[in-house]
Amino acid sequence: MDKKKVPTNTITRDIKNLAEPTGNIYETVAILYKRANQIAAAEKKELTKKLEDFKNERDTMEEMFENREQIEISKYYERQPKPSLVAVEEFLEGELTYRTAKHEDE
Repeated sequence: MDKKKVPTNTITRDIKNLAEPTGNIYETVAILYKRANQIAAAEKKELTKKLEDFKNERDTMEEMFENREQIEISKYYERQPKPSLVAVEEFLEGELTYRTAKHEDE
């Protein structure tokens, strides 16, 4: 998903349109919740990996304030759309695949 197409602000959505693919709004919310958690975990892992390069055991307060590159990386991730908004856009664009568990009596 191209994150440039994802809005950075919350948009009011019609629940009926969101529930249409699954037939149940609660299933839709569960799918979106799981996908948003996946996106957030991936972003956190990526950010942690990038910030590890700056980790120094003897950082002083002056060094922490002077590290402009680290600040720019953090600002970049702050400007990214929220994982929940990305998940909703992926769902609406049909980019998410999901499956439901079958009950034994079916």
